[in-house]
Amino acid sequence: MKLTSIALFFLIPAFIFTFGSIIGEDHEAVVEYLSKPLPALIVALTLIIGLQHFQSGAQTLIEDYVRGRTYGMALLLVKVVSRLLMVIGLYSIAIIAL
Repeated sequence: MKLTSIALFFLIPAFIFTFGSIIGEDHEAVVEYLSKPLPALIVALTLIIGLQHFQSGAQTLIEDYVRGRTYGMALLLVKVVSRLLMVIGLYSIAIIAL
């Protein structure tokens, strides 16, 4: 979890700086901006690393506080949800960027 924290420490400001200039723009301008390689890469990395960080933190919480039959199901649910969100997000970025 520490590695994802360090990565997010640099990615979140880059994400904010990258997209701060297009806040309030219309849909076409945002799609055009996101079709450039650097903004698309920053969004993809922020998405992947942010969801990996979420999964790691949620797994730690489940390991500490969930007992019994729900333990395995909760771990599986967190992993499936985070991976599914990664796939959907990366697919959406690829559709826009390509």
